Amino acid sequence: MKPEYDFSKGVRGKYAKRFAQGTNLVLLDPDIAEAFKDSESINVILRAYLVGAAKGRKKSGR
Repeated sequence: MKPEYDFSKGVRGKYAKRFAQGTNLVLLDPDIAEAFKDSESINVILRAYLVGAAKGRKKSGR
């Protein structure tokens, strides 16, 4: 590390709480994770599911 990098007055975890508030991590079971190539594909499927679930609630409310 370069000598001009001085972390002697740094505070460990200073922004950890603020960062955690904006983070929403979900752990998928391995068999579920294998079915998707990336987080974008999971989001597409979940959004489609939510649209379908909302339509199902509207129909059952009649």
